[in-house]
Amino acid sequence: MTKSSSPALKGLRVLDVTQVMAGPFCSMLLADLGADVIKIEPPAGDSTRQMPGAVGADSPSFNAVNRGKRSIVLNLKSDEGRAVFVRLAASTDILIENYRPGVMTGLGFGYAALAQLNPRLIYASISGYGQTGPQRGKGGFDLIAQGVAGIMSITGEPNGAPMKAGVPLTDLSAGLFALVGILAALENRHRTGIGQQIDTSLVDAGVALSVWEATEYFSGMGVPDAMGSAHRMNAPYQAIKCADGYITLGAANERLFRRLAEVLGHAEWMQRPEFADNASRVRNRQALADRIESITSQHPCAHWLALLEANDIPCGPINDYAQVFADPQVVAREMVVQTDHPTLGRLNTLGSAIKMSATPPDVSRRAPQLGEHTNEVLREAGFSSSEIAALRRSGAAG
Repeated sequence: MTKSSSPALKGLRVLDVTQVMAGPFCSMLLADLGADVIKIEPPAGDSTRQMPGAVGADSPSFNAVNRGKRSIVLNLKSDEGRAVFVRLAASTDILIENYRPGVMTGLGFGYAALAQLNPRLIYASISGYGQTGPQRGKGGFDLIAQGVAGIMSITGEPNGAPMKAGVPLTDLSAGLFALVGILAALENRHRTGIGQQIDTSLVDAGVALSVWEATEYFSGMGVPDAMGSAHRMNAPYQAIKCADGYITLGAANERLFRRLAEVLGHAEWMQRPEFADNASRVRNRQALADRIESITSQHPCAHWLALLEANDIPCGPINDYAQVFADPQVVAREMVVQTDHPTLGRLNTLGSAIKMSATPPDVSRRAPQLGEHTNEVLREAGFSSSEIAALRRSGAAG
C-alpha cells in the first residue's frame, strides 16, 4: 500500500494542558499521528524542562515526551490568560489535562463548562487516582501508584524488598489508556457529533495491567507475591543462569518443553509426574529451574542462545540499553531516531512502536522551546498584533 500524503490525524487540534510524563506522552503520540498539539505551559514551563542535561529551558527529558508539539505560554492565574484559554478551547477537538481533580473546574475549565461552549470537545483527564472515589483529591506519582496498584508487591525476588518496575509503568500506561479513550471518543463523535469526557488514572492503569495477578487472586489461589523473573501461569518461563550471565527462556507449552528437555539431554523429564504438564511444572518451577541451571551453568550464554535458537526454542539475551540500541532488530525497526535541536544539538530519541502502512507516525520533529509558538497560535486564534502585545505586557502570555 502506498503512503498517504496526509497523516492519520491531520486536521485535529489538541490542547495539551499537561506536565511531566503521563499526559505529555499521550499528547505526543497524537502529535506523532498528525494532530496539531498545542502545549499550554505556565511561565516557568513544564517542570521536565529543568531535568538533568538541561540547557536553559530545554532538556532531553522534555524532548523525550513533547516532540512534534507547539508551545504557548499562558498564565492561567490571570484573567486575561484564562480568557485566551477559553477562546482556544472553544474551537479545539481534544483537550488533555493532568491536574488534580477539581483544579480545572476551579479555573473555569472543567468539562461541563467547556462542553457548553464546544459540544464536540473530547476532554481527557489523567490523574493519580481518578475523578471519583474517596482518594480522588490526592496527587499522583508513578512510584506511589505502583505501590497502591500492587505492582511493587509482585516485582523483585521472593522475600526481597518491595521494588518498582524499572520503567514508569503506570505513567506510560495511563497515557496509553487515555489515548485509546480519545480515539474511541473520536469515532463516537463521527457518529453523534458530540464529544465526551475521558477519565483515567495512574492507579487504574496499574490495576488494569495486573491481568495474571488478578486472575490468580480471583481464582482463589491466594495473594500473589514476588517471583523474580518467573511466570505465574507457565514454566519454564524466566531468566536462566549460564556460565557467564543470564538468558531468558520461554518453553511455555508441551511441545516446547519436550524439545527443551531433548536439547538438554533429559527427555525423561516429560515422564516425571512433577514435570508432566504445565500445571505440574508451575507448582514445581523452582525444582525445574534448578535442574535446567545445573546444565546451562556449564556453558556461556552465547552457546545456549545459539543452541536454543537452532531448535526454535524461544530465548533471548538480557540486554543493557547500550546493547538494546545497537541491536540490529531494534535498528531495523527504526526505534531510534535523530532530531536537531537549537540548544541541545543532535539528539537521539525513541522511535514509534506504531507501524502503519499508509499513514505512519512522524517522529522527526523536535520538541518546542518554551513559548516558541505563542504569537503564531494566538494569531491563528484571531488575536491582533496589538492584542498579543498587550497580553505579553500584562504577563498573561509569553
